[in-house]
Amino acid sequence: MLFSPYVTVACIVHAENKLLVVEEIINGKFLWNQPAGHLEANETLLEAAERELWEETGIRAQPQAFLKLHQWTAPDGTPFLRFLFLIEMEKILSTTPQDNDIHCCHWLSAEEILNSQQLRSPLVAESVRCYLKREIYPLSILDHYVSHIK
Repeated sequence: MLFSPYVTVACIVHAENKLLVVEEIINGKFLWNQPAGHLEANETLLEAAERELWEETGIRAQPQAFLKLHQWTAPDGTPFLRFLFLIEMEKILSTTPQDNDIHCCHWLSAEEILNSQQLRSPLVAESVRCYLKREIYPLSILDHYVSHIK
């Protein structure tokens, strides 16, 4: 049987001992997530991460490292492959979400995120824990190959 998980990207954005989260309203609840979203056709994982960061925060930045690949099944049975990237910034930047689904953004401590009851999924806290472990991988472990043979 063909297995077709959703492929998503997420960014841990760190500056001045704070991490950036986006706040969405889902079913009337305010929920936090990393800037994240789905890989679109004809884009690389890195392009998707940059696009999602821009759409959800108004910040233009490129991932500097790869943190983790999570295979996750949501409570409704939806399967995901989530590629987690790291963006280290020198200073906290103001945010202007371009996506109407994003209510606002917050710069928070890791503890505030880990202790929150308003996380969109367990992957939000797990992503913070991955960042805190400091197991960081070069982007070169990911590759984008296009075959020109028809």
